Amino acid sequence: MTDVAGRTAFITGGANGIGLGIARAFAGAGAKLALADLDAEALERAKAELSAVTEVDVHVLDVRDREAYARAADAAEAKLGPVSLLFNNAGVAGHAPALKITYELWDWSTGINLHGVINGVQTFLTRMAERGQGGHIVNTASGAGLVAVGSGVLYHTAKFAVVGMSEALRGELAHVNIGVSVLCPGPVATGILARTRALQPGQDTAIDRSGRMTDALAHGVPPDAVGRMVLDAVREGRLYIHTDRIMIRPIQARTAALLDAMPAEA
Repeated sequence: MTDVAGRTAFITGGANGIGLGIARAFAGAGAKLALADLDAEALERAKAELSAVTEVDVHVLDVRDREAYARAADAAEAKLGPVSLLFNNAGVAGHAPALKITYELWDWSTGINLHGVINGVQTFLTRMAERGQGGHIVNTASGAGLVAVGSGVLYHTAKFAVVGMSEALRGELAHVNIGVSVLCPGPVATGILARTRALQPGQDTAIDRSGRMTDALAHGVPPDAVGRMVLDAVREGRLYIHTDRIMIRPIQARTAALLDAMPAEA
């Protein structure tokens, strides 16, 4: 897809961080915006800012709620027109030791980081395909969806699944002119840790890594820069979107280990 102007973009987690960076980039390129987020105040701030650039519709939405997702989709399309740019971006950064994870934590983490993506695709994909106007889906995973490097089993599980889902979708949707990209960011300068701490259940099982991680994120890529990277990737139809080169050596090591484990040739 080379031209996003005039299209409608639905962005989850669209009022903060990477989602807001994506919104700014696509607004600047002429797309209309439907922003979904749990943070009602941030949604109003985003709407006030971006309405000066393009048409904006906002929805308070928990991406785990399928019925609410469908209602938000219907309302957004009624106001802005058919959604053909979908950004499944909402996510949390929860972490707990493997031996202390509970079903409550599994349901919360995978409900947002994985099932939120599934719900977005399930809500919009058939609509996009039936209209025959093409489109593009961007799923936000992580560098932690490519290599297990210490982000915790909750996070790695969901993000690995999002990468695999995106790769499989891309192959299946090419014939209906719907592109798929997977965003695998490294550190990005957002407030995701504070927002996660405010939402995460089972606080007594969480590891407090906030100091180290907050410092890493503070020196990360600006969200607006990530938004521009995503815009370029959609225009060019690229599958993988990396925000930095931090995962090169871990990916090389994992790839080598996979190849080394192959049985010898007969």
